[in-house]
Amino acid sequence: MSPHDKPLVWLRGAVTTPPFGVDARIETGFLLRRLQRGDLLSLPQSRPMPDVGSGCHELRVVDPGASWRIMYYLAPDAVVILDVFAKKTAATPRAVIAECRRRLAEYRRVTQGTPGGPRASR
Repeated sequence: MSPHDKPLVWLRGAVTTPPFGVDARIETGFLLRRLQRGDLLSLPQSRPMPDVGSGCHELRVVDPGASWRIMYYLAPDAVVILDVFAKKTAATPRAVIAECRRRLAEYRRVTQGTPGGPRASR
């Protein structure tokens, strides 16, 4: 990893084999590395998720046994992983969106500071 690459901040989930297949895990690692280097991905690998929040996206990885989704937020200084899950329906489950919103709000509160909360050093 280059000193200029953004770190991955995992708030929930992991990419391991199992349950990811080997090829899906390798593809996910490759795509996450591209995000760390500042590449902006688009369909079919990634799509914006404005329902979660500004700067949020859904990484899409197809595995023979499942369609994996990695919800992430592109912070100025990190790639924040909000959730990793197997998608089983056409629409992203509302519970997943709600939990990702909550995690994003908490991440922003801790890193950016809000009244009554800790403030990150600048």
